[in-house]
Order: sequence, then C-alpha cells, then structure tokens
Amino acid sequence: MSVLKIFCCLLLMHHLNEGKKIRGSRTGVMSTGDIGVQWVKEPHVSSSVFSLFLGGEDTCTLDLLQLHTLTSCGFNSSNPLIIITHGWSVDAVMETWVLRLATILKENLVDVNVVITDWLLLAHQHYPIAVQSTRTVGKDIAHLLQLLQDVYQYPVKKAHLIGYSLGAHISGFAGSYFKGSRKIGRITGLDPAGPLFEGMSPTDRLSPDDAEFVDAIHTFTHERLGLSVGIKQAVAHYDFYPNGGDFQPGCNLQHIYEHISEYGLIGFEQTVKCAHERSVHLFIDSLLNKDKQSMAYRCSDNNAFERGVCLDCRRNRCNTLGYDIKKVRTGRGKKFFLKTGSRMPFKLFHYQFRIQFVNQMENVQPSLTISLTGTKDESRDLTFTINENILGNKTFTFLITLDKDLGELMMLELHWEGSALWRNMWNRVQTMILWGNQERNPQLTLGKISVKAGETQERTSFCAMNNDGQDVEVSQDKVFVRCEEDMPKQRKRKHN
Repeated sequence: MSVLKIFCCLLLMHHLNEGKKIRGSRTGVMSTGDIGVQWVKEPHVSSSVFSLFLGGEDTCTLDLLQLHTLTSCGFNSSNPLIIITHGWSVDAVMETWVLRLATILKENLVDVNVVITDWLLLAHQHYPIAVQSTRTVGKDIAHLLQLLQDVYQYPVKKAHLIGYSLGAHISGFAGSYFKGSRKIGRITGLDPAGPLFEGMSPTDRLSPDDAEFVDAIHTFTHERLGLSVGIKQAVAHYDFYPNGGDFQPGCNLQHIYEHISEYGLIGFEQTVKCAHERSVHLFIDSLLNKDKQSMAYRCSDNNAFERGVCLDCRRNRCNTLGYDIKKVRTGRGKKFFLKTGSRMPFKLFHYQFRIQFVNQMENVQPSLTISLTGTKDESRDLTFTINENILGNKTFTFLITLDKDLGELMMLELHWEGSALWRNMWNRVQTMILWGNQERNPQLTLGKISVKAGETQERTSFCAMNNDGQDVEVSQDKVFVRCEEDMPKQRKRKHN
C-alpha cells in the first residue's frame, strides 16, 4: 500500500472514531449575553496566545488577564482590527506566510491593528483533535473582542478576521458569539478546511451568519485523491473558486506520487501546501498589486464558466477577489469563478469568444486557431476544438484567458485546421471525382463573430476584412476586423 493510501486510511479511521464526537456538537457555545456574564464573574483563561504585530518580526504579547498590555503594546482604538489565525500544524512552527501577511497588511493599510492568533499547542495534534479545539480558540478570539469592547468601547464591526484552513472555521466560531448589531464586520476564509466540516450545518462550520460580511477563497477542493483538503461547499456570502477551486497552476498535483516516493510524507505535505496555501497568496496579491486586481464572475458551476457564458457584471455578477472586495450582503451565497496565473501577480484577463456557424451542410468537428490584436497588445495563437458535429445553424462560446490587456480589440485572425484523417479522406474523394479540380474546398460559413472582454464588459463584433464574405476554407488563414458599427465615433470619422 502506498504512503498516500496509508495516510488517507489513517485519516479516515480518525474521522470514523472522532467524527461522531464533533458532529452536531455545540459544546461551550453560549449566547453573547451569557458570555458577557461569565466573563464578568470569572476570568477567561485563554488557550491561545495573541500578539499585536509591530513590524518586521516584532510582536507584543497581549495578556488578556493583564489589561494594561493592550495599552503598553500600542493598541490604537481608532484604527480597524485584523486578526490572523493559522490552521492545523504538522510541525508546531508558525508558517512563514503569517508574518508576511501581517507585514503587508501593516505596510499597505498603515493605520491598522494587526493581531496574530497563536494556537500551535492545540493545532499540533492529530487532525480530529485539532478540529475539536477550533471552538475553544474561537471562544478565545471572541473573548478578546469582548474585552476590547469593554475596555475601549471598541465596536466588533471594526474587526476583520482572516482565517486559513482550520483558522477559517475558528474565525466563524468566534463570530457566532456576536449577534444582531454587534456582529463582527468581516470574516475572510482562506481555503477553509474540508475534512469533518464538509456537509455540516452552518452552526458547525464557517457560515454567512458569522459576520456582517463573509467571503471565502477555495483553492484545494481536489477529490481525486479521496481527500479534499479544502471545503467544496459554499460557506460565505461570496465564495470564490479560482481555477475551479480544485487545482492551481504551478502546483504540479499530477506529480504527487513521485514527490511522496522521493520525499515521503514531506513530499505530500509540500504538494498539498502549494494549492491549499495559494488562497493566502491570492489574498496577499490583492494587497500588493492594486493595479492588477483579479476579477471573478458569478456562475452556476465551473463547467459553465469554462464555456465562457458567465462574463457578466450586471447586478453584482462580478467582484474583485481579495482585500478590496465589494461587500454585498445577499440572502443566499453566491459562487464566483476566475482563472489565475501560476505566480504573482496572478491576474489574468478574461474574454468570451463567440462564433456562429450558418447553414452548415458538411458534418465536421473543426479545430480553430485564432489570434487577437488590440490597441495595446496582441495575443498568442489560441486553439479551440469543437467536439461535436456542426450541422445547420449553431453558436459556440469559449473562454479565453490572457496575461495581458489587449486594449480595444481591432483584428481577429482565424485558421481552420481540419484533422489529418479528415483531410486525407477529402483528398481521396477529390481524386475519385473527374472534375475534382473544379470542386471547391470544403467551407465553413460563419455568421456573427464577437469577443467580449470580462474586465471592461466591452463586446466587439468582427467582419471579414476584404468584404469577401464569411466563408472559411480548410487550412485557410482569414482576417476579420472590427465591424464598422463597433468602431468608436472618433475612429469612424478618421476612417471615413
């Protein structure tokens, strides 16, 4: 049995043994009023360590039993508060991204209190035991927020909790202690953990009820290994699924078995970490690259998004991924999809390519290669294969992603490449017909061709450049230009 299978089996056994203890449990969760009374009557002994981030690698520990440490550490009650909470720990060492995120938040937002939650003693346990501790740590954070409200009259709506993996659910449990007008302002879940949370009720995981606004970024819900590290179900007001949420470019998940055979469980951990932790780096990217914000689009599922049918921004159907998200509370959660690159800056530009086939008589499955030219740049060759027979009138859409902004689209070059088998069959048919040389090559008759830019919402229609009709022959390169009616007014006047 492979190392991976052993790991998965052990985890499954833990799930079976420990899962019943966790499911449906609300142990220790009380109403806000009950908590307030208990805190007044007896001190709350925190299981977590909270540190105010000062800059660089400097932090100042907040002792919740010594209230003067809030002041001596430099907590500023006029500034917003961000609390960063890590996830499950294999080696009991604080992950490097925590200080990096704290640093970038402090440098970019300047006037902000950044607090780091250290629950490594509880996180460095078998996963199911660490899961049981998430409610305890959530209560610790809630207690800190309550103290800030009591000491500084600090409203919890100024707090933004950012939690990674198990830390996302911890943030949710912290938020569940505050109701009504006293809700936490925002919770961001960075690839919230999946095992023992997938399929659970909203009270037993991160949910939209836990803050005034909840957003989540799902980056590793991959299930082909029999183990989904991140939660697949929607858990927020806005749930983002970069690259479908299950695979991230550059993480080489297909090589996981080789990594395990070479490095053991460390190889498994590093491969999983790449996709799981991508959620953190996408969030960091949104802070570092303000001019390259990744745009995501509301869609029913990733298959529809891959067809390019969801690039619509009307009625809040698109939104920015990351810190600068447009906060829109909705009755039901919304799913958003986008493509990203393999390294920072992750932003890709989304385009919808739509092509109509008119009165198609020959039964073909064409492979098309197109390239786009705009006022700023031009694209590489982009190939699309239509895996169904075209007969009669049909319209197809495809999603195009580019790592650069082309500007206003002006020209489209199209090439129809028939398969080698299809071309050989056609050549044989021609040689069998005496007048084969007079017979025209097979053609595609095209109707409307258009490209819509997701980021600008501008749709451009293309017409044949030489007014020689919309027919395209096999192996022919044909140029289409922006149709006259789509030309900007000033360019029309110059053209005329």
